[in-house]
Amino acid sequence: MKALIIDDERLARVELKRLLAPYPEITVAGEAVNTEDAMEKIRTLEPELLFLDIQMPGMDGFELLEKLDNIPEVIFTTAYDEFALKAFEYNALDYLLKPILPRRLEDAVKKVLSRKDLILKTNAQISSRNMLTEDDQIFVKDGEKCWFVRLSQVRFFESEGNYVRVYFEQFKPLVLKSLNSIDERLDPKNFFRANRSCIINLKWIEQIETSISGGLIAVLRGGTRIEISRRRSLKFREMLSL
Repeated sequence: MKALIIDDERLARVELKRLLAPYPEITVAGEAVNTEDAMEKIRTLEPELLFLDIQMPGMDGFELLEKLDNIPEVIFTTAYDEFALKAFEYNALDYLLKPILPRRLEDAVKKVLSRKDLILKTNAQISSRNMLTEDDQIFVKDGEKCWFVRLSQVRFFESEGNYVRVYFEQFKPLVLKSLNSIDERLDPKNFFRANRSCIINLKWIEQIETSISGGLIAVLRGGTRIEISRRRSLKFREMLSL
């Protein structure tokens, strides 16, 4: 499992690498000295796990996570205990106080490996199911209203907290689903994860524009504009280029 250590203190990075040495399941693929450095290394190394300090020069650890489209598993490592509650709002696997005790690190590593095993089993179950194609129909219920919708009619899905809004025809009902769970069932030949909060139907794209942030903007039939994040724009170009 590839890990990235993000900490502005060199001695803290060295010590954490030493503590991780007995765990061959965890490979430290790199180190980052601040959040800007971390964003670049997350893009290039694609780690599965972050050991993330919170207070660093520039952006803090929470701000870094806000900027990521796909967040790896996170274990916070910090000298301050007052951020613990906020850390678990970001679905952190653990919160380790410096100096890190070997027993606490062992507990955190066990959580990581258990979580990875669960994800592998879940993915195996998902892959055994048939993907939903554009010709398939889905049942959508919002309150007392119900629809039976062909996926080819859905323009895009948009995350709103614990719900997802489904856009088709003149309707946009909310369903109690996570965007990730929907993304796992959709055929990638027809649907594309544009950013953290949107999945778009590729066949509804009428035009592509560049954005000032370095990403792309998908203009759908009807005029809806959806930004494709900078990182996802690279994937979009790879998928659709000759």
